Amino acid sequence: MGYRKCQNSGMASKKSSTGPDLSKRERQILDVLYELGTASAAEIHTAIPNPPTYTAVRTHLTNLEEKGQVKFAKDGAKYIYSPTVPKTEVARSMMDNLVKTFFENNVELVVASLVDRKESQISPEQLDRLAEIIDQARKAGQ
Repeated sequence: MGYRKCQNSGMASKKSSTGPDLSKRERQILDVLYELGTASAAEIHTAIPNPPTYTAVRTHLTNLEEKGQVKFAKDGAKYIYSPTVPKTEVARSMMDNLVKTFFENNVELVVASLVDRKESQISPEQLDRLAEIIDQARKAGQ
């Protein structure tokens, strides 16, 4: 199953590997694709809570393709979509933005916020692992 680039009516591609402006629906679609790996528009439509129309899902997929966030392969009459940017790369970019925007670019505030939350319910084992990560970072000179 080979991937091909969709023609976009002469419009310039808005590709960005880590930080395009995405709508809430586009993010929902990407979440589904990250969960499923690959999916048809119909499968995506079914997986979205309170989904828009099927046609709207197809339109969002076209927009995501133009933004370089998804690719597709033709499988008979169906298009099978998959994300183009690894989930870890997107997560890193989103985390960087979150830390910068809401935590004054201070990782300590982020960790304190996560550890202090009652909802976190961090186990002693998780706290030990966090301590190991901090020790490794200290030894690496970070």
